[in-house]
Amino acid sequence: MATTACSYHGVHLPSINLKNQHHIHHSITSTIVIRKQGSFTQRCRKGIVKCGRDITDFIGGDLVKFDIGQWLSDVEEHKALAIYTPHEGGYEGRYLNRLRYQGYQFLDLTARGLGDPETTLTKVHPVCPAHVGKQPIARWYFPPEVDYRLSLLPPNAKGLIVWIIEAKVLSKAELQFLALLPTLRPRVRVIAECGNWRKVMWRPLQDIAQGTINDEA
Repeated sequence: MATTACSYHGVHLPSINLKNQHHIHHSITSTIVIRKQGSFTQRCRKGIVKCGRDITDFIGGDLVKFDIGQWLSDVEEHKALAIYTPHEGGYEGRYLNRLRYQGYQFLDLTARGLGDPETTLTKVHPVCPAHVGKQPIARWYFPPEVDYRLSLLPPNAKGLIVWIIEAKVLSKAELQFLALLPTLRPRVRVIAECGNWRKVMWRPLQDIAQGTINDEA
């Protein structure tokens, strides 16, 4: 029985953007070798794989992107956004800092263990601390997270950004409340990390919660 070995030479395949008409092509040569055993002979076959690259692929994640202006205008227009970032992380920091430069203060939360968003963010809510052994189960009451942070805003602050990571674990009802929160608290903006994508992209959180998003990617 003949054994087959396959080797690749060249650069790694980048993500392909089919909508971009101006491509920078790179070639990858693949060689398939069938070794000779018995009456079999050795054969080689070479193929060329072409892939396109966008100019944004050459801009590092630590640099300001060309969509920063659109990002700022969408935050002010929609007030609640669902953001999708690459898996390797770090890209969202530039968009966060841009909002910080505009005068916003931040409340960073994680969706895991958040509980009911309406109760945690806008109402006095109980918290049961972890107990060890035979200690009694205690219940402490905390003020509303959003209202408490709003009361501490400096006079020159533009508003409060509620940035929620791992928001993909939230239900549609919870996302709908987060999309409604800027209406209940006009100085609040909501950014929810609802998943990952090959590049930074965002959509109105209301569309994600209602499932009416028209994906153009």
